[in-house]
Amino acid sequence: MSRKRALEMSTSGLAQADVVNAAPIHMGQMSTAIGDSASNEALERLKRATQDVKNAENSKLLNRAIVAVHKQEFDKADKLALKLLDIDDRLGLAWHVLAIAREKKGDYASSLRAYEAALTLLTDHASVASDLGRLALRIDMPELAVGFFAHFRLSRPNDLEAANNLASALRELNRESEAIEVLKDAIAIHPESPQLWNTLGTVICNTGDAAGSIVFFDECLRLDPQYSKGRHNRAFAKSDMGDVEGALADAEEALKRPATPHDHAIMEFAYSTLLLALGRMEEGWKAYDARFSRELTDAPMFYVAGTRWSGQDLNGKHLLLSAEQGLGDEVMLANMLADTRALLGPEGKLTLAVESRLIPLFERSYPDIQVTPHRTVSFEGRVWRTYPRITDYSQFDYWAAMGDFLPSLRPTVESFPDRRAFLTPDPERVAHWKAELDKLGSAPKVGMLWKSANLTSERARQFSAFEEWEPVLKTPGVTFVNLQYGDCEAEIAYAKETFGIEIWQPPGIDLKKDLDDVTALCAAVDLVVGYSNATMNLAGAVGTPSFMLTGAASWTRLGTDYYPWYPSVRCFVTQQYGHWEEAMANMAEALGEFIAK
Repeated sequence: MSRKRALEMSTSGLAQADVVNAAPIHMGQMSTAIGDSASNEALERLKRATQDVKNAENSKLLNRAIVAVHKQEFDKADKLALKLLDIDDRLGLAWHVLAIAREKKGDYASSLRAYEAALTLLTDHASVASDLGRLALRIDMPELAVGFFAHFRLSRPNDLEAANNLASALRELNRESEAIEVLKDAIAIHPESPQLWNTLGTVICNTGDAAGSIVFFDECLRLDPQYSKGRHNRAFAKSDMGDVEGALADAEEALKRPATPHDHAIMEFAYSTLLLALGRMEEGWKAYDARFSRELTDAPMFYVAGTRWSGQDLNGKHLLLSAEQGLGDEVMLANMLADTRALLGPEGKLTLAVESRLIPLFERSYPDIQVTPHRTVSFEGRVWRTYPRITDYSQFDYWAAMGDFLPSLRPTVESFPDRRAFLTPDPERVAHWKAELDKLGSAPKVGMLWKSANLTSERARQFSAFEEWEPVLKTPGVTFVNLQYGDCEAEIAYAKETFGIEIWQPPGIDLKKDLDDVTALCAAVDLVVGYSNATMNLAGAVGTPSFMLTGAASWTRLGTDYYPWYPSVRCFVTQQYGHWEEAMANMAEALGEFIAK
């Protein structure tokens, strides 16, 4: 196998550029995987392995490369490993060193290829499998990580790292019961390990039992009060319980001792959302810049030439403004679009890049703004936002992400305008849907949303089980309209069979793809009820009265009991994720009052 060919291979396909749906970055539990491919222990193990290399010169070069990794001279280690591979491209240890160097440089795709080559060539697969698992977990490939960690654990069944990391990957796949079994066995062998107690806490929190998880985080911090990951994850659990002040205190302590730059970026972003949840907006927006850290592999990287705006006078300038993060964020941050356009003055120009499905809506809403699509791709383990229709960046004086204007245009809650709507639905399609809805009778039409398409292991806890909607669905005098995108046939059938409630399916519309028509449908119904997903944001942006279920620590409320971004949205807050009964009952009561009016 030649070096060139091996570096072009990737069984995971992670090096390929794939179009992806960008997702919002959320405060989350910190990955509990432990170990480091460049730790002293790992490098000592590599040094011992070089003793089996028969060629003395190759052995010397390997040792020099390992020393370079130890000194964090990763470019040097990279060059030395490549020099060795030019001599012998079947030298597995050289591939392993190259993989470590590339990983530490942030070149995740070629690092994975090099790890794969090492896995093929080395007799001892365990350490390579462990390194591969951690890297796969970091770049959000938990299915691969489970396989690699399981392989590692087979060779070291009593190893703390092997059990902990396998459980961490299982948690990411919502396989909590399996993760708990792995951890119970490991804790029986290593009861004094703060890492295992921390991981168990994250698994329990994942099930929606934030209060139960605190016991395990407390034990982790009793064993090691300086363990920053445990402190951060306890902050996460406290925020789920509505204890935002307590969460902030833990987050501040965690930030004092991040183990790595990657940990620091995660902690800083979490810290920003907690500040915002408390209404401390000046500090919060400043820390919110952490969402663009290169250390966060799910943070969007903007593939754009030119100067990024950083507060310069924009009067008379041409600005390229890019949407950021997920679809709901694109709509929410458009709350500032008219104000951003005003900064450019009558002689200035604004080019706005949004998700292609939103283009007709934004063109109609802002005829004086040029609207172009962005394209989000996954490439070499990173998320990139590109602009396929823009070929000449010299026309722009500056470019900016939408959220760059938050500190200046939305420094306080009072700075949000009392603007009921800032997007304009297609009036002909609104009329069409009103006519269709009229055919269903005179009862008020209530659009319904109950989940997100992006139900990761942590995001899932922000939504209730469908059966908990019973008090809302049984409100008399209502015609429910399905606004939920994705596969929802099971829930609609459940509502009919269990509650005797028909949820009307609007014909001839793709609720995921036809966003302009979805917006018109949102404008046509009398009320929208549900959680904060992309469609709820569209309903709020066109001023439809909406009831939104949300958590006590939801940062987008900015410390208020309402939703500053959308004056038409009324919030129903649960004090703790996983406990929706009271919020559902309150919404059902409010729905009854709405119908009575």
